[in-house]
Amino acid sequence: MTPAGLAAPADPAVRGRTLTDWRPEEPEFWERTGARVARRNLLLSVATEHIGFSVWSMWSVLVLFLGPEYGIDPAGKFTLTAVPTVVGGVLRLPYTYAVARFGGRAWTVFSSLLLLVPTLLMAAVLKPGVSFTTLLLVASVAGVGGGNFASSMANINAFYPRSLKGRALGVNAGVGNIGVPAVQLAGLLVLATADAGHPAVLPLAYVPLIVLATLGALRWMDDLPAVRDARPVLGEIIRDGHTWGLSLLYIGTFGSFIGFSFAFGLVLQTQFHDQFDTPVKVASLTFLGPLLGSLARPYGGALADRLGGARVTLAVFAAMAACSGLILAAARAHWAVVFFAGFIALFVLSGVGNGSTYRMIPAVHGTRVRRATTLIGFAGAVGALGGVLVNVAFRQSFQSTGNGEWAYAGFLVFYAVCAAVTYGVYGRRRLG
Repeated sequence: MTPAGLAAPADPAVRGRTLTDWRPEEPEFWERTGARVARRNLLLSVATEHIGFSVWSMWSVLVLFLGPEYGIDPAGKFTLTAVPTVVGGVLRLPYTYAVARFGGRAWTVFSSLLLLVPTLLMAAVLKPGVSFTTLLLVASVAGVGGGNFASSMANINAFYPRSLKGRALGVNAGVGNIGVPAVQLAGLLVLATADAGHPAVLPLAYVPLIVLATLGALRWMDDLPAVRDARPVLGEIIRDGHTWGLSLLYIGTFGSFIGFSFAFGLVLQTQFHDQFDTPVKVASLTFLGPLLGSLARPYGGALADRLGGARVTLAVFAAMAACSGLILAAARAHWAVVFFAGFIALFVLSGVGNGSTYRMIPAVHGTRVRRATTLIGFAGAVGALGGVLVNVAFRQSFQSTGNGEWAYAGFLVFYAVCAAVTYGVYGRRRLG
């Protein structure tokens, strides 16, 4: 006889109720019921997270619409891309708590609906004559899209058994991350059809998508039994050295991915202005990096499941350091093709590293799901702030020297440090 707690996912009339019986580590339970329920929740989680990433990273495209009539220099544009990164990173921690407090389904519905606020604000203010302060405030509201990642990952982590967490988290994050190139492609379409004089078209196009995703989560997602207070677990993980080690590694992987995703268009436009002198030329290429990095993330998780997270992460950082050296050399020699190829490689490597680093978190904490879930949110918050450092590094380098060479050299050193930490702390342990 099927337990009463499992009737909810099987019966469409009662889907969305809290599941009272959830045992993903038991093979029979997983094969009979768990896998089907987890897949459905993963699909809906991916949809809402994908849109959240698009809203969060929309300013990486909108700055390309800000022509001379807006009176904003490159340093100001880098600031506009950094602000939503800051807010999104800070929000990731409370978003993780929200899943434990309110349930994954309830919070997904609320956080998805909340995305209407920044999209409508962007559509309302984007016109010549708007003040830079207003743009900063509106850009900060877009940070709510960054919080969706943490709540989605925390929710999906609890649905899957340890042996499948790397793959599940990789798929959830990877397809969610595709929201970045998706909005950049949408921006290219707007630039090519409605031209740069109509930036409001882009955020307005996402309004019906947000509504549909919210209704889907409301109708078909499920809640797991909620843990009502995650603060004691946060206190435990803050005192754990692995928290800070893994957060550092996530700064190097996800911080790089999101920071480059926000800044790469501006970097190309500023570093090689003679070759990328129009927004369409820039937008026609910059989506490739975030797209390939997003697609690489599930493979990073799957590789970590097979080879161990530490091994994969170490190889990633060594390769990222080498790519940074190549980019620095290409910038000095003004080799645009090599420069672009080096950055594409960095995007792919950061995607693989995103998956492998996140796989290390449940491996470190084993069966202590609450600790692993809280650390996923904490590391996600700290890692997202790494995207701010990327934008600040570019801003200061271009403002001080007129090029990004100081930033590229800084990335090389940082990735070498991350490789050393991975080897020294985790290299002797097969985390995966």
